[in-house]
Amino acid sequence: MSTPEDLSVDIVIVGAGPTGLFAGYYAGFRGLTMAIVDSLPESGGQVTAMYPEKMIYDVGGFPAVRGRDLVKGLVEQVAPWKPIYLLGRKAEGLAQVDDGVELTLDGGQRVRAGAVLVTAGIGEFTPRPLPAGDGWLGRGMVHFVPALDAHQGQDVVVVGGGDSAFDWALALRPIASSVTLVHRRARFRAAESIVREVRDLGVRIITDAEVTELRGGDDGGLAEVTLEIKGGQQEVLPAQSVVAALGFTADLGPIENWGLEIDHRSIAVDSTMATARERVYAAGDVAAYPGKVKLIATGFGEAATAVNNIAVLLNPDAHLFPGHSSNVE
Repeated sequence: MSTPEDLSVDIVIVGAGPTGLFAGYYAGFRGLTMAIVDSLPESGGQVTAMYPEKMIYDVGGFPAVRGRDLVKGLVEQVAPWKPIYLLGRKAEGLAQVDDGVELTLDGGQRVRAGAVLVTAGIGEFTPRPLPAGDGWLGRGMVHFVPALDAHQGQDVVVVGGGDSAFDWALALRPIASSVTLVHRRARFRAAESIVREVRDLGVRIITDAEVTELRGGDDGGLAEVTLEIKGGQQEVLPAQSVVAALGFTADLGPIENWGLEIDHRSIAVDSTMATARERVYAAGDVAAYPGKVKLIATGFGEAATAVNNIAVLLNPDAHLFPGHSSNVE
């Protein structure tokens, strides 16, 4: 939708990842108008920016669903309710007004709403660098794999020991000429099941090793990498691509200054998903409470809980339980 300079909606959702998109659907289902704000230029949040090709296995009803396909479905689900997307925009200030809150975006645009729902995930994230890869980003080294086909027939070296590193090794093995996973320790942070699956595929795994140099070929592209293995041994591997899956650093940015109760980049909420600040709610990975399990499926439930409680906040005559969406024609 086109947007005027300043907006007024029932609810403004900060974060256009899966939880935020589902919250938008639920807001529309409850008859609320909404704006969805995200500093990234596309909807889908971390899934779109980092893992569009990865398979997701813990969303109910989908034995497996590719990240980009899940986002596509969520965008289609919310579309009939005509959300106002404010993408590539950073939420900065938050102020109380007489009948709600006012969110200020970078550039000065203001969005007035009855309530704010923060679904910012991990916040703003920055990939951890591979020291040996300085100068190679976009020239053979990547942190994420937006398109698997770009690595067709390549020798790929994946660096890291977490779930993401093993996910990429698993996804790339069928199309790459070779995949080697390198980790600086002997133990992995990844789930044992995916480590076993990658081993069973025949992916070579080199532990207690670090990438010390990336070298180019005659065409200027990446050609090989040098490893330093524990004990002083060196090895040179062919590589037209290096996936540096070393994790990332994250922070909540201006949200940390909104007067919320924050601990370890998470926002404390109660059972209604309300935060310590009036008319501000949170859901998804950014929300914290005892026993919380960070899953996309969890975020969907929290989004519904938050929106239903916001609906009652905005209209005390409304019912908390809205009925089943399957009953709506």
